[in-house]
Amino acid sequence: MTDVDTGGGDRLALAVLTQYRMATTEQMHRVIAPGVRREQTRRRLAKLRQEGLVDRITLPQAGRLRVWFPTAYGVQIASEWPELRGRRPPKTVSDPTAARLRVGHTLTVTETALLFVEDARRRGELCRPLDWLPEVYHSIGGGEAVIPDALMYYRNGPADGHGAMLRAFVEVDRATMGPERLAAKLTAYARLYNYVPAAPGRRRPTIGQEPVQEEWRKRYPLFPRVLFVLDGTGPAGITTRIRALHAAPAGLALAVFLRDVPVLAASLADLRNNGPSEPVWRPIRDPASRVVWSQSQDA
Repeated sequence: MTDVDTGGGDRLALAVLTQYRMATTEQMHRVIAPGVRREQTRRRLAKLRQEGLVDRITLPQAGRLRVWFPTAYGVQIASEWPELRGRRPPKTVSDPTAARLRVGHTLTVTETALLFVEDARRRGELCRPLDWLPEVYHSIGGGEAVIPDALMYYRNGPADGHGAMLRAFVEVDRATMGPERLAAKLTAYARLYNYVPAAPGRRRPTIGQEPVQEEWRKRYPLFPRVLFVLDGTGPAGITTRIRALHAAPAGLALAVFLRDVPVLAASLADLRNNGPSEPVWRPIRDPASRVVWSQSQDA
């Protein structure tokens, strides 16, 4: 690596690709440099490719769409930067074949991220490109884990820092799994909400001892709301999937979770056409209503 602009666009481009896993040329342009000519983004990506930091595949069935991803070397370099330090390194897509097998879902997750980032820019709120963290690992014991498609940080209100910090787990569903399997994710989130790790050899707390808290409280002051973004099917299919979430098998743990944590669903088409900040979200507890995701809970 000999010519990377470590103070500007090159660094942001590599950081975004490392964190997001994949993006098209257009998506990269929208996230790193929307105010300049697209040709500048193309040249920047070509330069990073020449340096061995990123690579690309071309999808002939999509009009020869170019999709970019970081190389193992690029991930190694970017993971040492302060803005990415301490985050779980992504599973590197090592070759074009592996990239093609993951491209559909990953690009849809990237597109969802950009809709929130762009909406925040328009509204003068704060959701920066690196405030979108894909696949954050959350243990629920017994070797199992909840790994949302993304964890999003979003500051509601003025971008000068005086708004409320919101957090959301985002699940992007492209209708590749049955509605029942989609609804089963609610049970997993309810388990995470109630999960208290067992400390080896620790007895039940006595008077004066601090009780053991749920694991998520070590990371978040409030449990992040859960947003389901639905794609890959028409309006009828979207409604079917939201009904499946609403009709998830009842149980005390899930009932408490749904009472305490906003769980909302919206179609990707609605986010594109109206914006994520509009009342396009349907609460799982009351799918007939529409709400604004950022005002459904104080953070």
